Amino acid sequence: MTTTEPTKPITVLTKGDTAAKPASGAKTPVDPKIELVTLDQLARELKLPPRDARMLLRLAAKQTKLYPTLGKEHVARQPWQWTPGSKALAEARKALSATPTV
Repeated sequence: MTTTEPTKPITVLTKGDTAAKPASGAKTPVDPKIELVTLDQLARELKLPPRDARMLLRLAAKQTKLYPTLGKEHVARQPWQWTPGSKALAEARKALSATPTV
């Protein structure tokens, strides 16, 4: 018995189309020319271990009222990184510099 694998539908471009459009909700890839601020750089700047910084950022991303863009900008299972000057970077600095209440 032979089986055939389903193939992806072929996208045909018409005169008005110049390129395939990304699916709604899909993030466009980051331009490799732009320098990104990574979690390691931010943790070194604030004198925190990177592991603790990741933990604090995960907790802060769940607090959508305090840090609305931090959770929206981060994609699960992807490294924490921000473009310089972005709102999410400012919120990450705020979350990591806040003193924890125990």
